[in-house]
Amino acid sequence: MTAKVSKIRVLKYVTIYATYLIIVWAFYRFLFRLPDEIEELVIKPIVWLIPLFYFVKKEGFGISSLGFTFKNIFPAIYLAIGLGAVFVMEGVLTNFVKYGKLNFGANIGSMPLIMSFGLSFITAFSEESAFRGYIFSRLSFVLKNEWSANIIQALLWTGIHVPIAFFIWGYTLPQGIVYLSLTAIFGLGSAFIFGRTKNIFGSIFLHVLWEWPIILFR
Repeated sequence: MTAKVSKIRVLKYVTIYATYLIIVWAFYRFLFRLPDEIEELVIKPIVWLIPLFYFVKKEGFGISSLGFTFKNIFPAIYLAIGLGAVFVMEGVLTNFVKYGKLNFGANIGSMPLIMSFGLSFITAFSEESAFRGYIFSRLSFVLKNEWSANIIQALLWTGIHVPIAFFIWGYTLPQGIVYLSLTAIFGLGSAFIFGRTKNIFGSIFLHVLWEWPIILFR
């Protein structure tokens, strides 16, 4: 990204996009409960990605500004593996908080394991493109302060998970607070990797490593 594009315009676009995403996705969670396959393969790409690519086109930065590049891909993957080990422990902690003990019963429903795994990558693609590829990168560009941008996007990332925690998974308040705290930590870690490498694939891989312990152990 270059300074030729107005920071005010970029800030305007990222603010509109983030506000739209939080509000629309909250209403979706309140009003609908569709199968995961439909939600992740159809609804989320429409709601999350189409507006995102619209704003990217308006900015003129190009898809590479979202981190879709092979540059630094190996450092990104290595960092994801390292942080991923930490998030496995997060999943175990989430499990313990909910059940009061470790319950390792898988919670993937009737979907075959390989399909569940593939769906996780698709989910990660949509969510990381939106939050780390777009929101975080644009805030970093505007604020010129990576940690300020990281904290803001982590708060937004946590906020968009409030409806699923309480209205879909049915967490109690203490359970929800723990889950949302862990979600915020993941958001910070994912943006940290993106900030170091400017490569979205590390964040996508980390997302899968973070999500699967929660799926299996929640």
